[in-house]
Amino acid sequence: MPSTTHKAAGTLLALSLLLSGCGKDFLDVSPTNSVTDENFYQNETDAIQAVNAAYAELSRGGQYNYALWGIGDIMSDNSTTGGGGGGDGIEEQQLDFFNIPASNPMTTRLWNGCYVGIGRANLVLARVPGIVNMRADIRKRCLGEAQFLRAKYYFDLVRAYGDVPLIITPPTKTEDSQAPRTPADQVYAQIITDLKAAADALDDAYSGDDLGRATKWAAKGLLAKVYLTQGNLPEAAAQARAVIAGSGKSLWADYGDNFKLANENGKESLFEVQYINGKNEYIFDGLGFVGNEFFGPRGQKLTPQGGYGFNVPEQEFVQGYENGDKRRDVTIWKPGDVYPAGSATDAQPASLQGSPFGYNCKKWFVGKTNTRVWDSPLNFPVLRLAEVYLILAEAAGPTVGPDGGLEAINKVRRRAFGLPIDAPSTRDLTVNTPNFKQAVIRERRYELAFEDDRWFDLKRTGDLLTLPALQAKGVKSFNLLLPIPQTERDANPNLTQNPGY
Repeated sequence: MPSTTHKAAGTLLALSLLLSGCGKDFLDVSPTNSVTDENFYQNETDAIQAVNAAYAELSRGGQYNYALWGIGDIMSDNSTTGGGGGGDGIEEQQLDFFNIPASNPMTTRLWNGCYVGIGRANLVLARVPGIVNMRADIRKRCLGEAQFLRAKYYFDLVRAYGDVPLIITPPTKTEDSQAPRTPADQVYAQIITDLKAAADALDDAYSGDDLGRATKWAAKGLLAKVYLTQGNLPEAAAQARAVIAGSGKSLWADYGDNFKLANENGKESLFEVQYINGKNEYIFDGLGFVGNEFFGPRGQKLTPQGGYGFNVPEQEFVQGYENGDKRRDVTIWKPGDVYPAGSATDAQPASLQGSPFGYNCKKWFVGKTNTRVWDSPLNFPVLRLAEVYLILAEAAGPTVGPDGGLEAINKVRRRAFGLPIDAPSTRDLTVNTPNFKQAVIRERRYELAFEDDRWFDLKRTGDLLTLPALQAKGVKSFNLLLPIPQTERDANPNLTQNPGY
C-alpha cells in the first residue's frame, strides 16, 4: 500500500478543501495547519469537506489529468504518443510499445491516485457516522458518495492490476501498510457492495453547488459497467435498463453537445469530473484539465503554449469511421480542418511533428478562451447515457423491443449520423447483423474515443492480444495487467509483482 494513503486526515484535507468533485465553486477554506484526524470531524461542514477531498483525486494526475489517457487510449489501438519525438513523453512511449517498467510514471500515478482517493473515502466512512452535529440526509449522502468513490477507484485498480490490497478502513498500525494483494473476485465483491449501498443512499439528482455530485443513477450506471466487465450480462442489462428508464437522462441530438462548456453536467451526463480554470498553470494536479494543451495540434498556436500534440489518433482508427459519422469531426482534427477565427494559421496541415498523417485529438479542445496554460475548464465525462445504451446492447444482444439491445445501439448510431434518435433508419443494425457483439464493441470505440476506455474494453473482450496493430507494437500476454509500481513494492515487501515485469 502507498504511504500516501496513510497520511493524517488533516494533511489530506489541507490539499483539497475545495469543491473539486462537485460543482465549480470554492468552499470556505479555514486555517489547516492545526487540523488533525482527532479534531476535524466535528460538524456537517467538516463531513462535506472530507467528501470533497475524496472527489478531488479524480481531477488530478493519478486519474483523468494524466494517467488514464496513457493507459486507456495510447496503450490501445486508438492513439499513439505523438509529442515532440525523441524522449518527449517517454512514459507514454513505454505504454504505447508495451515496454513498461515498474517505474513508469503513469502506471505509478494511477495506483497512488486511486489509493489516495480510497484512503479519503475510508476516513469519511469511519468518521462521519460519529458526527453529532449533522443533518441525517447530509450524513446519508456523504456516506453514499464515499462508497461510490471507493468503488470507482477500486474498479480502476482491479481492472488495471488484477489482485490489489483491499483496504476498507483507515489504518490503525504500521502493519496495515504491509497489506498483501487481495484476490480480484473479493475486490469486485466489495465494489458491488459499495455501489449498491451508494445507489440506496444517493438522490436522483442534485442542483446548485451540489451539481456534479454522484447520484443514484451514477452508482447504478457504474454498477452496470462493473457487471459487464465481470461477464454478468443479465445483471448488467438490468442495471442499464433501470438507468435508462429512471434517471430522466436523454441523449443530446448532437453528439458534439456532450463536449461543450455550456452543457456540462447536462442532460446526457451521469457523472463527470469537474474542472475550472484560472487557478493553476503548469501542473497535472491543479483544478483545470490539461488536455486542451497536451492534445492540441503541436506548434499550431491554437492553445496558450502552442499545443504539445500528444495522444495522436492512429491512422487505422481515423480510417475506420463510417462515411457520414458526425462523431469524426467532433473527435479529431484532420488535414484541411479549418481553425477557429483569429488563429495564427488557417487549417490543420497534412502532417505535423509527432503526427505524420496530420491527425490530432479534438474532443477536449477549448482553444485559448477560458484557459491560461494547463487549466482548461472543460469537464471530463466518466459516464454518459450513451455508454449505458451500449452496455445494454452488449449485455442483451440483438434483442428486439423498446428495451432490447438493438434499439439501444441504434439510438446511439442514429445520433452519430445526425438522424432522429427514436425513428428507425437505414443505419440501424438488425437481428441479421453478423458478429453483433463485435459491432457493439466497434460502436463503443467511436462513441467513447479518447474517454479513456479502449484498453479496458480490449482486455475484457480478449482482443488486446490479437489485434495486428498491437502485435506490431510488441504487445505480450502479460500486458493484460500493468506492473505493480516498484516504489510500492519497495515500501511493502508483501506486494508481489505481476508476471512478466
